[in-house]
Amino acid sequence: MKSHTQAPLVVEGKLADSERMKKESHFLRGTITEDLQNGLTGGFEGDNFLLIRFHGMYQQDDRDIRTERAEQMLEPRHAMMLRCRLPGGIISPNQWLSIDKFATENTLYGSIRITNRQTFQFHGILKGNVKPAHQMLAATGLDSLATANDVNRNVLCTSNPVQSSLHQEASEWAKKISEHLLPRTHAYAEIWLDKEKVATTDEEPILGETYLPRKFKTAVVIPPHNDVDLHANDMNFIAIAENGRLVGFNVLVGGGLAMTHGDKNTFPRLASEFGYIPIENTLAIAEAIVTTQRDWGNRTERKNAKTKYTLERVGVETFKQEVERRSGVTFEAIRPYEFTHRGDQIGWLKGVDDKWHLTLFIESGRLIDTPDAPLKTGVAEIAKIHQGDFRLTANQNLIVAGVPESEKAKIEAIARRYGLINSQVTPLREHAMACVSFPTCPLAMAEAERFLPSFTDTLDSLMTKHGVSDEHIVVRVTGCPNGCGRAMLAEVGLVGKAPDRYNLHLGGNRIGTRIPRMYRENITSQEIIVILDSLIGEWAVSRHNNEGFGDFLIRTDVVKPVLNSAIDFYEVQEAI
Repeated sequence: MKSHTQAPLVVEGKLADSERMKKESHFLRGTITEDLQNGLTGGFEGDNFLLIRFHGMYQQDDRDIRTERAEQMLEPRHAMMLRCRLPGGIISPNQWLSIDKFATENTLYGSIRITNRQTFQFHGILKGNVKPAHQMLAATGLDSLATANDVNRNVLCTSNPVQSSLHQEASEWAKKISEHLLPRTHAYAEIWLDKEKVATTDEEPILGETYLPRKFKTAVVIPPHNDVDLHANDMNFIAIAENGRLVGFNVLVGGGLAMTHGDKNTFPRLASEFGYIPIENTLAIAEAIVTTQRDWGNRTERKNAKTKYTLERVGVETFKQEVERRSGVTFEAIRPYEFTHRGDQIGWLKGVDDKWHLTLFIESGRLIDTPDAPLKTGVAEIAKIHQGDFRLTANQNLIVAGVPESEKAKIEAIARRYGLINSQVTPLREHAMACVSFPTCPLAMAEAERFLPSFTDTLDSLMTKHGVSDEHIVVRVTGCPNGCGRAMLAEVGLVGKAPDRYNLHLGGNRIGTRIPRMYRENITSQEIIVILDSLIGEWAVSRHNNEGFGDFLIRTDVVKPVLNSAIDFYEVQEAI
């Protein structure tokens, strides 16, 4: 799919069925209200199965027991995954206690999962508890509107654990962008919060009557931290500061990681630089980018509907010029910026306001109580006494922010008592990530979250064996090629194909600005370990000073760098 400017701006052809569903939904209402009264099934039927995603939910079932239930002539045990809207990932302790209580009392698994979209989600909400879930969120000042499906989703912002005016300004812009791009329909309030139907015609001036062609992701990034993985997002605002104050943003468009096995018309893509804008033009530019993608995105084939494919089809310059025309803003030249890292600094850091910030490592973001580590209870105990706020990071960790010196020892004692501080966690484990996958994700082909702990145990043993246990490699595992675990920005990325079979991608970098190339296809986890044992050994002996694993593999020609995904992502890597 090579870029050129002569391609049609609008893709003609038979529309995907999702377009019919959106058009007939009466601005996202469908028959969800009626479906809630249907006690004959634990799931939502017909169009409502997809429509509830606009309201922040996915219908799932426990795949571990699917066969058993089928043998008993029972339908799958349907339950909903519900994702909160939380721009910038900031949440108060009181809000946290409300979601903790709900997870304990009203979900099948009793867990809270911090996502790499910098929010939290519940797994296992039975149909009868769905409406109470939305009402609980509303009572605490939260909602789940527009956290899934064809809209602008939760807006990320760099989680700077050191309080600063720049971070505060940037996080406020994340909230402003989120609010500006939200659906205007009253459907959410009517269905879930029992608000009276407004006797006016619904309008969607930004998203349109049939919303966007595909999901849309946005991030606000504060260099030198790339913790939000900007190249995973359709739209990115890189903060530019002068004298410690935010003055504008570099705008990058068209990043995205999802692909489809066997379909070379799909591929991950790095975001393209459009230019710099003063801060006062932020919302106008955001709206123009979204409406251009709304009108030009592919509505005939959902696999090619994301912004990255629109840019490849019409050309970056053509898209950029249209954004300028719609916004009335001309991009200036990109201002200098640099990324040096993207992981979270685990432990205590002191801010410029003389308060402390404790970043807690949460493996795969999963907060649940086990006999050895009652993590969920531990966070609740901290929330009961903490006077600052919590910040969820895009690396699935939790920051206890704004701790005065007088409370520092008390909070650390709680964290240690409940296993939230563990000195045995290695640098490699701190930088690893996995998507949810089995048993709840319907797209999962291989294990990810449940596989990651044992996989990192083995990799840690290899790091020790080769004398590099104090180093880290960015390792990510996804159960399918949809990209939720962001494996396509890892130094070592595993993409599931079947039970215990993965495509192994190598050659990304530590700062998240290079896509890894597929090194081996459809191999077992044991085969992957054998390969990594050899390569880590070579890296340990022959690396340059401070050279990351992915950079080493590129320099030594173990893998060729991906230079343009639309052209060379699928080039076969010869065996070394």
